[in-house]
Amino acid sequence: MASKIKTPNPSLPLEGSPAPDFTGTDQEGRQVKLSGFKGKKNVVLYFYPKDMTPGCTTEACDFRDQFKKFKDTAILGVSTDPEERHLKFIEKYSLPFSLIADTGQDIARRYGVWQEKSLYGRKFMGIVRSTFVIDKKGNLRKVFPKVKVKGHVDEVLQTLKEI
Repeated sequence: MASKIKTPNPSLPLEGSPAPDFTGTDQEGRQVKLSGFKGKKNVVLYFYPKDMTPGCTTEACDFRDQFKKFKDTAILGVSTDPEERHLKFIEKYSLPFSLIADTGQDIARRYGVWQEKSLYGRKFMGIVRSTFVIDKKGNLRKVFPKVKVKGHVDEVLQTLKEI
């Protein structure tokens, strides 16, 4: 088990601790429960601000393009967009993984990624792009806060090799 390492944001769960469980709804309206993967697969849980925006599209397509390298790993994207928008995003870009509709920000809050943001001097609440790698035992193995899209999928794959 990884040692508990402090993350830059005190509201983020700590590496080495159990991943906060959640039940969400995917693009097809199916319930997805994090604990349902326990003992079966590692999970890459990535939070992103909004479907169809440039950075979010690049990140999703990077996961798509390297999807076959994610053996024994479920990829779950989470944003506050509704199921219908997720479905359009998946269809438009042929995404081979589920997107969770966190319209009430419950999952984002549990993971500490629902934060105040600033754009052009305007402050607002939103998802800070972050990724959590969760092992088959349900523990957080790596926390990537404030993700930069370029090269991120390679960092995630490297982490999975170390599990």
